Formats: sequence, C-alpha cells, structure tokens
Amino acid sequence: MAQALVAQHAVARDTFDRADRVLGRLLSRLCFEGPAEALNDTANTQPAVFVASVAALRVLQQQDDRQPAYVAGHSVGEFSALVGAGALSFEDGLALVRERSRLMKQAGECKPGGMAAILGLSREAVEEVCQEARDRTREYVGVANDNCPGQQVISGASAALQQAIAVAKERGAKRVVPLAVSVAAHSPLMDEAAQTFRGLMDATPFSVPAVPCVSNATACAVADGALLREALGQQLTSPVRWSESVRWMISQGVTHFIEVGPGDVLTGLNRRIDRAVESNNTDTMLAQ
Repeated sequence: MAQALVAQHAVARDTFDRADRVLGRLLSRLCFEGPAEALNDTANTQPAVFVASVAALRVLQQQDDRQPAYVAGHSVGEFSALVGAGALSFEDGLALVRERSRLMKQAGECKPGGMAAILGLSREAVEEVCQEARDRTREYVGVANDNCPGQQVISGASAALQQAIAVAKERGAKRVVPLAVSVAAHSPLMDEAAQTFRGLMDATPFSVPAVPCVSNATACAVADGALLREALGQQLTSPVRWSESVRWMISQGVTHFIEVGPGDVLTGLNRRIDRAVESNNTDTMLAQ
C-alpha cells in the first residue's frame, strides 16, 4: 500500500516516517512488505489507510493548487478528510484512528458480529430485510453503509446478519457478499466503543476547519469543532450516509470529486450516484 507513492515523493516518505514515530512501530514496513494477513487486521488497516490517504493528499497538494469546496471521507476516511481540512493535526488524527481501530476490534471480540454487502435492492427494501431479520432473531442488524443506489452494506449480530442475508436472497438481491470482518461497524454493537472514543475525542483539540467537512452521520457540512466531535461520536454506531453526502455536495454546486488515498472504490460509487459529475482518484492522477 502506497509503496510507489513513497518511492517517488519525499513528502509521502515523510508522512510515513512521522506515522512510525507516532505509533512507535514500523507501520510503513507493514504497508510496503506485508504480510497481507497482518495488514488486513482492523488494528492495522485503519491506521494504514489513514496514513496512505494523508500521504496522497500531501503529494496532490504539491501538484495541484486547486482548493476544495468541501471534504468528506467514508468511515475511517473521515479522519484523513479532517486533517486535510485543518480540523485535526496529523498526529492527533492518527492517534484517534489507532484507538478507534483498537476499540472496534475489542468490541468485535466482546460482541461478535459481521457485515455483508447487498447488491440490487433499494435502500428501502434493505431496511425491510433488516427489520424482518430483527423480528425473527431478536438481535440487531441494520444498514451500515448507504453507498450508492443498489449497494448497501448491512451490519449486525451474527445470527441476525445470517438471517438478513437469507431474506435478501429471497427478496431478489442480485448478490449478497459477506465481508471478511468480525466487527459489526456502524451499528449499536459498537456502543461501548463509541462511549470510550467520545472521551478520547473530548481530550483532543479540534480546530475550525478551513474547508467545510461533510459528515457521514449528518450527510451535510459541519463547520464547528464541537459539532465535528459530536458527528464523529455518532459515526461508530450510525450508518455512513455516503450516497446522501455526495448528493448534498452536488446540490451545493460540486461538479468534480477527487478520491484521495489508495484505490478507486469511492470513484466508482460516485459515478453510480450521479454520472454527470466528474470523479477521479489520486492513484490514477499521481501515476501520470
């Protein structure tokens, strides 16, 4: 992850060096050399994605002097977006992401659950699927990520999740893909983790962002440090409202999105949300 970026750009190397110092371990080596099994552990994945995203942002800022109208991030990506907006320092953002990943992993061990992507059903249909699964099992399952039309990710306790998968198939879902995670992210199963995390955020300085941040929890811009804390506190237990967030930015006049960080998943989602807007990603832009 980000190995080519670091090899070509000093500012990216510096970002990973700073991360290694903050964490007290060689996250850079894990990102560049693996093994994949260790990198896929949520305790490592979240800090790795955060650092790689900030590294890509720093390179982009050197090469492109355009200023964004808004920033937004999907799930843990919201933290790198806040660093980009000047609301969080890199060091504080990384420290929060490290603790977020630790708390989520701990919550998954105490309350086992999982997640699954449902393709080909509307948001409303998926909500009905989850309600039926909750009624049958008396356990929680619900929409965790509203990614784009026809793509929802659900999250919940193991029995309820399996029931929802079965019901979704009965209701005509094109595909149901269980995710390789043991954590029910963005659900009430993260409540204890969220309470602890709010305490950590209260002790972390947030600045007024130089660029408005579109929150996963509210799907609109948040421009105040206290409100940013509140929205981030909601994020662990409430859905990522990505589709609504993108549509809100479009309604404010946004015509061009740049996905900053590893991969192009959000670029694909944005094109499914509205093909009329331009969507690019730094993996492609910085390789040119």
